[in-house]
Amino acid sequence: MVDIEEMQDMLDELADELPDKFYEELNGGILLMPDRRLSPEALADDLFTLGEYHHSHSMGRYIVIYYGSFDAIFGHLPKDELMAQLRKTLRHEFTHHLESLAGEKDLEIEDERQLARYRYRAKLREIRALRKDPH
Repeated sequence: MVDIEEMQDMLDELADELPDKFYEELNGGILLMPDRRLSPEALADDLFTLGEYHHSHSMGRYIVIYYGSFDAIFGHLPKDELMAQLRKTLRHEFTHHLESLAGEKDLEIEDERQLARYRYRAKLREIRALRKDPH
């Protein structure tokens, strides 16, 4: 895994790929935090938050990327594949930003669908485990 300074450089490079228009009202910018963030939806230690879009009246609008979560999930990947995952996450969070500006919630709805699939798969694993060992 790259260190946090190298990941910051990668994130800066990816941020430069995006048009200036995307940054309108993103007053807090993009923050890279060292945290390993377990999702509040996690049913085990198997669901990490890679990034978040925040919008509040007091703090404004900003994107957070979690270095520790990337390390936990993608730490084994070569740098180019890690860069692809970072690009995907950054663009996902920018989509939340742009939808927020437009008053849309399509990606929020899709994120909730993915969480529902995660919970469903976890329940299936639990049922299968109970069938194998009923005690």
